[in-house]
Amino acid sequence: MTASYLGKVAVLYGGDSAEREVSLRSGEAVCKGLKNAGYDAFLFDTQNNDLDALKQEKIGCAFIALHGRGGEDGCIQGALEYMDIPYTGSGVLGSALSMDKIRSKQIWQSLGLPTAQFSVVEKQGFVPESAAQILADLGGKVMVKPANEGSSIGMAKAENTEQLANALEEAFGFDEQVLVEAWIEGPEYTVSILGDEALPAIHMETPREFYDYEAKYQSTTTQYHCPCGLPEGDEKELQTLALSAFKATGAKGWGRVDVMRTASGQWQLLEVNTVPGMTETSLVPKSAKAYGLSFDQLVARILQLAAKRETK
Repeated sequence: MTASYLGKVAVLYGGDSAEREVSLRSGEAVCKGLKNAGYDAFLFDTQNNDLDALKQEKIGCAFIALHGRGGEDGCIQGALEYMDIPYTGSGVLGSALSMDKIRSKQIWQSLGLPTAQFSVVEKQGFVPESAAQILADLGGKVMVKPANEGSSIGMAKAENTEQLANALEEAFGFDEQVLVEAWIEGPEYTVSILGDEALPAIHMETPREFYDYEAKYQSTTTQYHCPCGLPEGDEKELQTLALSAFKATGAKGWGRVDVMRTASGQWQLLEVNTVPGMTETSLVPKSAKAYGLSFDQLVARILQLAAKRETK
C-alpha cells in the first residue's frame, strides 16, 4: 500500500496523561519515521487541539502515539470511530481491556493463561488494618499497581503492612481500584506483536528492585538483551503465550506483552501494552530491528496494518 494512497497522516501525541512526556518523544520519532518512509505526516497534540480539526485536515489515517489515559484506554479510539477516521492499533474494547490490569488478569485466569495471584483493593472502604490479611494471602511480599496507569507509574513493592498501606494510599491517587499482585522473583521479558506475529523477545535487566519508571526512561544501567538468551524452544513458548495474551484482551495491530519467569521456570503474564513507547531506542523498535525492520519500516508497517484493516 503506497504512502500516497493514505494521504495525510496525523500522529496523535502528547495528551494530558501522566505519560505525556514519553508520548511527546514517541510522537516526534514516529512522525519523523513516517516522513522518512514517504508519508505526508504531521504532529497533532491532543492537549492543545480540538479533534474536529482532524476532519478539516481530511486525514487518511491517525497514528496513535498517545500513552496512558485518554490515548490507550479506548477513549481516543471511540472518538476516532465516531468521526469515521481510521487509526492504528487496537479498537475500543481491546484498548480498554488491555489498559485495565485487573480485568486483563481476570480474562487470562478465565482462559487458563498463567498470571500471578492477586487481590483487588477498592479505595472506597479501604482500611489500613486489612493490609496484614492481604499480605498473608499473597505470600508476604507484593507489587502494588494502579489499575489503569502505564510506564510503572504509581507502582511500589511492599513486604510489610506499613509499606503496603502506604503504597495503596499512593496508588489511590491514580485509581479507585488497585491491583495487589504476589511478588514474582525472576527475570522479566517483553514480546512485541506486529500483526499476527510475535517478534524476537527482549530480556530486561536492572539493578533496581524492579523495572520501574526510572529503569525504563532515566537509568543508564538498564540492560536490554535481544536475542534474549532463551533456548529456541523456550522463546517460541514465550512468543506463543504472548500472542495468546494479546488476543485474549482483544488487542489488535501492534503492541507489547510483558512477562516474567519464576525460578521454577513458570511464565507469569504481567500486562498488555497497546501503545508502547516508540522512540528509536524503545523496546518495540529494538525487537523489530532484530527481526530485520528499521524504525522507518516499522512505523510504516503499523500504519499499513491499520489501512488494510479499514479496507476489509
